Amino acid sequence: MQSVTLIIDRRIELSTKYKKLLENENNSVVITKDLLSSLKFIQDMEPDLIIISDSVDNSLSDFCKKIRALTYNMRPVIIATSKSADWEDRLEVLESGADDFISEPINSNEFIMRIKAHLRREFESNLDSKKLLPNKNYSIRALKRTVKNNKDWAAMLISIENFKNYEETYTPLASDKLLKTFAAIIMSIIDNEDFLGSFSENEFLLITNPLKAERFGNFLTFAFDSVSSKFYSKEDNKRGFMLMQGDETAGRRSNFVHTTIGIVTNEFISYGDTSQVLNALIDTHNLAEMYTKSNYLVERPKISAHNSVSEKIYNKKVLVMEKDEALKLLLKTFLEIQGFEYVENDDIFDEEQTAPAIIIVDAGSVENQEGLEICRKLKENKNFSKTKIIVTSIVHDKELILSSGADLYLPKPYELIKLSKWIDFFMKEFNQ
Repeated sequence: MQSVTLIIDRRIELSTKYKKLLENENNSVVITKDLLSSLKFIQDMEPDLIIISDSVDNSLSDFCKKIRALTYNMRPVIIATSKSADWEDRLEVLESGADDFISEPINSNEFIMRIKAHLRREFESNLDSKKLLPNKNYSIRALKRTVKNNKDWAAMLISIENFKNYEETYTPLASDKLLKTFAAIIMSIIDNEDFLGSFSENEFLLITNPLKAERFGNFLTFAFDSVSSKFYSKEDNKRGFMLMQGDETAGRRSNFVHTTIGIVTNEFISYGDTSQVLNALIDTHNLAEMYTKSNYLVERPKISAHNSVSEKIYNKKVLVMEKDEALKLLLKTFLEIQGFEYVENDDIFDEEQTAPAIIIVDAGSVENQEGLEICRKLKENKNFSKTKIIVTSIVHDKELILSSGADLYLPKPYELIKLSKWIDFFMKEFNQ
């Protein structure tokens, strides 16, 4: 992303000279002459660096205080320029919020080097330490500038799904390597006109043009799936899922990592501000999520009725398949007290029935493990692709149970508090 420098100076010749010295392909420079126009530009473009001359009507120190107060959330570098070489003036201006004070007349080479050093420090202070990319605040700043420009653009929210599960299973060191590898893949396809930054621990924000966005989405889903198998153990690759470890997650299976990409453009919709873009981007990204494989989705013009509202239905159904009648009654009472909808349905594979969010299945006896066979059939049925399956069992063979398709293995006897925690977790995951 180009850095943006704002020069606040009433003098035409000197401000034009400064602009020519500083403007290049990596730095866009704008000149304003008063506080009002300066404030509007600061709000719209959030400049990285502001140069304030003592030619303004206000005192230099007061002006610095006002600018610093209005930019506390973005913290740009402020440099004051003045004809005064007095130490007291310097100290007063620096104390008022300026990061540097340069006395005029200015040596051109020194001036350029100082500005470059400040911009470099500003950029480096906004880097994400893991991915070595601009952090979320800087990325949103880049998006804000893009939205304000009258050019065609596309924004891509790129995430690695099941990242936390991977990190807990394979350690943070392995997850950092996964992040850096994917960042390198993305960097390999973009050019100087594109911007790539961090959006969260496992998310990237890519700003490009609409012509390239869909091609990028197609390539990145393919490339990620091509290399992701190299990040698992031979056992997990053979098994087809991650077998999670640790006190909190032991007994849970997790799907492999995959990438989800949501894409919005200004080709068909005119966005008024950054918050509108971010909301549309998150919604499109959520729609693109396939749960088990990589996918991308481009926002298209809406064909529904104007101002129509589609309310999302929150599925709170928990189906219990338990042979022990006393335990079944206990679970029914417990689930209803917790506010969930208890379901007991013998004809579970009836296609007209709405699939429950969670199914609790008893694996059966050592000799007759019919619950595991039911679990396999559920996983093969498209109607239950999102449903979370908890298998309870007196047979303490975690790998066997998880290989049947269970999302969680809970050995009997179990505590209701522990079961409640997993139901809450899976319910949120199902309905997100």
